[in-house]
This record gives sequence, C-alpha cells and structure tokens, in this order.
Amino acid sequence: MSVVDAPSPVLSVPGAVAGPPGTPDATVAWHYGNPFGEQRAAAERVAVIDRSHRFVLSITGAERLTWLHTISSQHVANLADGRSAENLDLDLNGRVQHHFVLTDLDGTVWIDTEADHGPALLDFLRKMVFWADAQPREATDHAVLSLLGPRVGELTTALGVAELPDTYAAVPLPGGGFLRRMPWPTADSFDLVIPRERLTEWWGKLTEAGAEPAGMWAFEALRVTALRPRIGLDTDERTIPHEARWIGGPDEHGAVHLDKGCYRGQETVARVHNLGKPPRHLVLLHLDGSADERPTPGTDVTAGGRAVGRLGTVVDHYELGPIALALIKRAIPAGTELVAGPSAASIDPDSVPADDAPQAGRLAVDRLRGR
Repeated sequence: MSVVDAPSPVLSVPGAVAGPPGTPDATVAWHYGNPFGEQRAAAERVAVIDRSHRFVLSITGAERLTWLHTISSQHVANLADGRSAENLDLDLNGRVQHHFVLTDLDGTVWIDTEADHGPALLDFLRKMVFWADAQPREATDHAVLSLLGPRVGELTTALGVAELPDTYAAVPLPGGGFLRRMPWPTADSFDLVIPRERLTEWWGKLTEAGAEPAGMWAFEALRVTALRPRIGLDTDERTIPHEARWIGGPDEHGAVHLDKGCYRGQETVARVHNLGKPPRHLVLLHLDGSADERPTPGTDVTAGGRAVGRLGTVVDHYELGPIALALIKRAIPAGTELVAGPSAASIDPDSVPADDAPQAGRLAVDRLRGR
C-alpha cells in the first residue's frame, strides 16, 4: 500500500470521521463532528485541514525549471526561488491529463497533486527527462496540511515564520518543509509541505495555537464556491483548460500561460483562445435539497431529458446548502431548469463566465477581409 493510500495518522484525533469509502478522501478526515461549524471556522477564523493524501514528488537538477517549462503549460523557466505556480500536463489534443502545484525552493522543485494521478504524472516526467539535468522522484516522506481563514496571521509564532508569504510565495519552515500561500479556496489559504514524520506534531502545534480542526468536507465546500476544479472529479477525459478556468499565468492564478513556447497540446489552447469558444464551461449548481440522495460525480446533467453537462463535486455548504460544480454546454442559459440524478438543479448566474470579449484571431481575420 502506498503511503498516500494508507489511513492518515491524524484520523486518530478524537472525533475524526474518515471520508466516505471509495472516494478520493477516504484516507483522511471528512469532518470532526461539526461539518458546518468547521466550514465557518475555515471561512471566518482559522482551521487546519489534513491533506496528507496528496501525492508529493520532487525534481532536482540544474535544468529542472527550464526542462519542466518545455513539457508543461505554465511559464516556469524563470520561476524565482521561493515562488509557486499551478501547471498542467496536456495530451496532443489539448485535453487535461494532470493538474499540479509546484514550488521551487533551495534548488528543488516540489510538486503535489491528487493521489490517484501522482504515479502517472511521475512516470510521465521520468520518461520526458532524456538528456536534461533533472531528476524527478517520489517524495513519500513529505505530506500536506492546509490552513484556511483570516486569522492565520495569529499563528506565525507557532509556524516559526516572521510573516506570512504573499500569494504563490513560499518560505522555509523550521525543521524542514515550507509554507506556501495559495489563492484558493479562500483569500487566506496556506499549505504546509512538511516531513511526513512530523505530521501529527505539526497538527498538535497548530491546534494548540488556535487552529480549529476541519475535515475535507470544509475544504471541498469552499473550493466549490471558489469555482476551482479538482481533476478527476470535476473533469473528464475530454476536458480542455478553457472549460475548467485554468487559463492564465501565475499572476492570473491560472495554470496555462498563453505567451510561452511550444508544449504538447498548445495548438488546441491557442485555437480556442484566438478563434473559438470552449464547448463547455465550469459553473456552480444549486441542488434541490429535498431529494432523498445526493447525485454523484460523473452523473449527467439534463435539460428536458437531454444531456447537457457532467456533474462534478457535490457537497453541502454551510450557507448555500447542497451545491455542485458541473461542466455545462456553453449554449445552455443560466435560467434553464436542469436535473442531476435525483435532484433538480439550477445554474448560479454569477458563476457563468463572460465569453463575449473579441478574440484576437477573429479580429485579425476580419481585418484581412476588410471588415
């Protein structure tokens, strides 16, 4: 059994309830007895969440960044020490294979991704090394904790840092590992990538300092409202970056830089950006909570009996009730009556991305045609 597939030691904390069997979060705590209170703590105070089931790998070598730049969608060739970015691996048709977060610190690139995607991502990276001075390897000795909430700043002493880093910046932690600020799922989101052997030690230190224990239920509820997809749950084998809101460089909190050099799948990205529109877009759905059961990820979303989309993450939010992410055909209006499994559903109109801006490619074609 892989270390990320084994139950987390934090599950021994009193009140911890493991994630539902068969889900990606089955090996960590789903909640600690008060799911909605934990969400409120993460949104309004400060909460610590065990995400030690993330797959962590490292890349060393003098050419680690320039090499990674050539085989992925993000501009990382000149990433500064102590900086992070989100990145994608695409297939030849521009479909998303892997999403990962990377941090370059003290001569090593640290990458974390979903547990079920990690081995395949590592295998891909190893196969792409060829002659470059880059050595990807699994880092099973490291794990991820997350801190969420506007009061994270009260924990700097416990964290052993002078001040909190800016978005996508990272600072070393005493005893190994680093603290990284993320732009989601809330405006105050931080990841600790730490030695796995110190996981329970860090958990105890942070809770003693005032962080409230929260499960993955809280993280997922806030992620859904932030319209941030999780690969494998909110994506399928056809998903392209534009559909999942992954377009943009680090400054735009995206995972696909539109002004970098060639990479696998770039043709599709450029064509959709300059000349076309994505066939689907990621939106927030409100679900009818009166149904006996919740629909499951992968369920068809229908309108008038016709499939118009794919359901992703489904979760109960402490203020909004049952909600979900879904990839819906772009032509479906926000007011359309939808059905997802046993539940009636409706698109949150504020979640529909604006796509009426003129495209550079279309404008150029029009100029050539004298329009």
